[in-house]
Amino acid sequence: MFEIKKAPLIVEEVVEKVRSDSCGAIATFIGTVRNASMGKRVVYLEYDAYEEMAVKKMGAVGQEVKEKWDIDKMAITHRIGKLDIGEMSVVIAISSPHRKDALEACQYTIDRIKQIVPIWKKEVWEDGEIWIGKQ
Repeated sequence: MFEIKKAPLIVEEVVEKVRSDSCGAIATFIGTVRNASMGKRVVYLEYDAYEEMAVKKMGAVGQEVKEKWDIDKMAITHRIGKLDIGEMSVVIAISSPHRKDALEACQYTIDRIKQIVPIWKKEVWEDGEIWIGKQ
């Protein structure tokens, strides 16, 4: 349910992993590449990861979420490699009997991914670039 991919992400594939007849809610978060950051025009992003550890850390986030909210299933897929403006970098799907838990868990999940999962991004601008999180 937790994976790193080089291919473009397909939301429906991630959602299908968490679908359950016992749940009335599936919340999703889709992270996309925006065209500006730090006041500069972004040309593209490049993501890199310590893949084995990233998947383990995603699992740890999943464990945290299950301890805090009443959720049934969770799936996280993060993309690595070069991503153009508008492409999806991460898809999170969480199913729960009730929407409040699914929505809160989704927000918590993306925040924790950014805090503890070893995935780094390089922002490439018209006049330079910077790795974020790889310092």
